[in-house]
Amino acid sequence: MASANGHRARYNASSEKVANRDGGQVLEYLSKKGYSRTEAMLRKESQNTDPEGRPIPSNREGSQKYKIALDLTISWLDTVLDVYKPELKRLLWPLFVYSFLELVNEHFGQDSQQFFANYRGLFEAEHEDDIRALAPVSLPEHVKEDSVAQLYLKNKYRLTISQLAFVAILQFLESKEAQGGATIITLFNTYLDIRTVDRAAAGNERSLARLLSKQNGDADVPAEDEGIPGHHPGSANLDRNAPSVLSKLSLGPMPMESDLMEDVKAELQDQDISHPPANGQSSLIEEFEQRIKREPIDDVPSRDTLPLPPSTARDVAMEVQRIKENRDRFRITGRTGGVGPGISVTMFTFHNTFDSVNCIEFAGDNNLVAVGTSESYIRVWALDNSPLTSPTDPADFQPSSSRRLIGHSGPVYALSFAPSIASSPPPQTNGHTNGTSIPSAAPETRSRYLLSSSADCTIRLWSLDTWSNLVVYKSHSAPVWDVRFSPFGHYFLSSAADRTARLWSTPHIAPLRLFVGHDSDIECVAWHPNGAYVFTGSGGADRTVRMWSIQQGGAVRLFTGHTGNITALACAGTGKLLASADDRGEILLWDLATGRLVKRMRGHARGGIWSLDWSVESSVLISGGADGTVRVWDVAPNKDAGGKVISEGGAGTKVDAAGGVAKGKKKDVVVSADQISAFPTKKSPVYRVRFTEMNLVVAGGAYLP
Repeated sequence: MASANGHRARYNASSEKVANRDGGQVLEYLSKKGYSRTEAMLRKESQNTDPEGRPIPSNREGSQKYKIALDLTISWLDTVLDVYKPELKRLLWPLFVYSFLELVNEHFGQDSQQFFANYRGLFEAEHEDDIRALAPVSLPEHVKEDSVAQLYLKNKYRLTISQLAFVAILQFLESKEAQGGATIITLFNTYLDIRTVDRAAAGNERSLARLLSKQNGDADVPAEDEGIPGHHPGSANLDRNAPSVLSKLSLGPMPMESDLMEDVKAELQDQDISHPPANGQSSLIEEFEQRIKREPIDDVPSRDTLPLPPSTARDVAMEVQRIKENRDRFRITGRTGGVGPGISVTMFTFHNTFDSVNCIEFAGDNNLVAVGTSESYIRVWALDNSPLTSPTDPADFQPSSSRRLIGHSGPVYALSFAPSIASSPPPQTNGHTNGTSIPSAAPETRSRYLLSSSADCTIRLWSLDTWSNLVVYKSHSAPVWDVRFSPFGHYFLSSAADRTARLWSTPHIAPLRLFVGHDSDIECVAWHPNGAYVFTGSGGADRTVRMWSIQQGGAVRLFTGHTGNITALACAGTGKLLASADDRGEILLWDLATGRLVKRMRGHARGGIWSLDWSVESSVLISGGADGTVRVWDVAPNKDAGGKVISEGGAGTKVDAAGGVAKGKKKDVVVSADQISAFPTKKSPVYRVRFTEMNLVVAGGAYLP
């Protein structure tokens, strides 16, 4: 035994001599040839190898290297210049995720869970859903099966950072290479797609004032192109090498049918003759000419984009009434000298609902309101308390101001009335005709149809003449979360938990278009005012808003930046801006032409903003949600980033994510300077807000004591 040990010792000694001699010869050769960098690298590596050439394990290798590296980065970020902090702190989330996944894949199960528990608190506010999805992952097999983990591993996390900030962190990591910097650099190269920009050329978003303002609460807000997968702001093309040029959109109003235009003009001229405008008031025909004025011409979509049925006398009557209301409306011009316009809100509160209300919808003529319930039925009320009758009612039927629509076999999640408008009052003759004939009754412009969507995976079309079900549309394979009529009727859009949105026409029982691309449920939809585009908003791990072309059937814009599930969408009447809201109480405004974020507005508490709508001039936005408030917002671009703290509405209540109201201590929330006014309710979550054509606001909620 002693002899064997002696032979082994002599062998190791001789091997060390041979290795040292060979290594010295190689270093000498490199030095003679002038390969100084290669020589330096070889000398450094030779110091960390054993006599047989195997690397000596470092005490920083193994399960602790990611913790050491992340601690190193966090401690440095606390001391870096304030101007760099907001954008550099955006690096921590992807570094945390990829470090955790690396630990799991390297079979450090217990250490990975400890690592996850140590740092998850830093990111739960912004990435709650991803944290919840990754928490059970502890084995390499889990990584292969988990959709969120695979989403991160199969895509590079994109970030845009100013050049000076990126140089600063790289210099620090290179100086601390042995203390964990090398680990962070490896993660950068392997999993992150970091784009650097010149601050001077990046516009206001990267300006010094903007970056410093993020110290006051916006540091946790992701950039528009941040995330998985990265993309150019606004672009729906997710290819990393895709050009930054966006496709051109036709955002102008849809041209009116020539025959319809002539009929409307003739009717307006007759109205101007029989009822001349007051002093200082424009005539109806002048108002119409101003409304149909189109500049530039290339911004107008073709009528072939959205084929519609021939116009009828009802269409003429509706257009005439729109012109009247547009001329006589309460005008809202936005803020003047820092004082917002006075907005009137009429609130309809439903009592004794026992928390069964899922959605509320108002008709365009302001005469009906419909409620969808968790008990699978729909109830419609007349707001003026008039009886709702049907020609099919039996002789002994007792008229009532409400009707029930029964047919769904699951909770009703969304409702949408067909386009309508308040009817013109009949002309006052006082019994005298002055020799002129009394005009015949104008066609009715009230709502005649109602759409509903349900957990039973179907959409139903209801007649408001007979109060009966006309059509059942079946195509979705999961609960249908939202449904919306087109601005012109005839078409409608639906979205569901099957991650698709579908375009339908009322005469056909099969969808005309499928819009596929979201990674999670599509929770809400909206139409562009010209009917040529639609919008979809998703929650879960997706959290994006997409704009789709009806004609092409593909996405033309992709908007990222929400940190919560998207719960409401609304496009401005001008067709230039889109508002999107989430369950974290934030509203984002997007410029559709450029695909860029215009502003971010805060004020609602967590729980969800359930409804948005724009004023006729598109100068003011209103919102309502789970915190029991209706809020009015100025949509003009920010001039300062200041904020104020006010108490949230709802009379000292708090609303959980499920929409239930519970008693709780008042909580102060930061309200952005964009808020013009807030209208708190008494324990009544607001399900629907709507601007009328006269710029008055109606809102609906359910009292939950």
